[in-house]
Amino acid sequence: MSRACKLNSLFVVALLSVFTASCGSRHDSSETYYLVGANIKLPYWENASAGLDAAASQLQVRAAFVGPDTYDAKGEKETLDGLIAKKPAGILVSVTDPEVLRDSIDRAIAAGIPILTVDSDAPKSKRLFFIGTNNHQAGFMGGKRLAQELKGKGNVVVFTMPEQTNLAERLQGYRDALDNSPGIKIDRVVDIKGDPRVAFDTTTEVLGKEKDKVQAFVCLEAQSGQEVATVLNNYNVHDKVVIAMDTDAPTLDWVQKGVIAATISQKPYTMAFVGLHALDDLYHNKLPKLDNDWSRDSFAPIPAFVDTGSVLIDKNNVTAFQESAKSAKGTSK
Repeated sequence: MSRACKLNSLFVVALLSVFTASCGSRHDSSETYYLVGANIKLPYWENASAGLDAAASQLQVRAAFVGPDTYDAKGEKETLDGLIAKKPAGILVSVTDPEVLRDSIDRAIAAGIPILTVDSDAPKSKRLFFIGTNNHQAGFMGGKRLAQELKGKGNVVVFTMPEQTNLAERLQGYRDALDNSPGIKIDRVVDIKGDPRVAFDTTTEVLGKEKDKVQAFVCLEAQSGQEVATVLNNYNVHDKVVIAMDTDAPTLDWVQKGVIAATISQKPYTMAFVGLHALDDLYHNKLPKLDNDWSRDSFAPIPAFVDTGSVLIDKNNVTAFQESAKSAKGTSK
């Protein structure tokens, strides 16, 4: 483990120790926190919701996960704006489009509402800090596995949503990992625009017109992996490499079947759990000033980034992962 990772881990342990010790009678009945996202019906967000519920139960506060059921940046902004008007104790937000949500995040800070980003960041906003995956590292991890699977040679199609900061960082991580494999080329980057059918249709098109040209598919978000795997299975194609993202049940099933070589697991449960504890502490132990660039302050009372980590899931550890996920969801109820 690197020194930076050790320090980050120590910070989280210390953070949670303070939170746990200080929770209890200080909370009042009106104290409410929110996690705001988009496409919140995705299986990925079930784990975040479980983490939010577990933290709320531990702290004895109210918390709710809200946002549009589809990928809708404007809808997410409307939800966030509505919450700001209610002046809750604090808000976590997973950012679909940094430019669309930036003004709303800044208004929350101006109104004295602690707001943190989780899962996907808005680095140019005045949010206090980001809790989530080191997305460049996650992409680099995927790129190394891709190079291994392709044995250093092949053309790749990537499915993403370019406007999301986290996905752009993942793609750069892949590119950096592939610098040492000049025989592997990212031939095409496809914007799915929040619609998994684009991945299904594009994969079908590739198999019809460019089957021999494309050797691998990389999915930088949760929805595309199972769509690509379904098409490959339907056409009985077994010689393509698929690297997916996240751990919804269909994706894990395709990993077990060997259609998806590997998927990268994030920790949305941890993001929401740590995020709510952080908001609770910020609400009860207020910063001298919210509207401040703490990232440039060498003596800042808060971090700039909390890395919740990522793990590569393949046939070797997929069953153990599924068992752990069931246990975590069970303890949050």
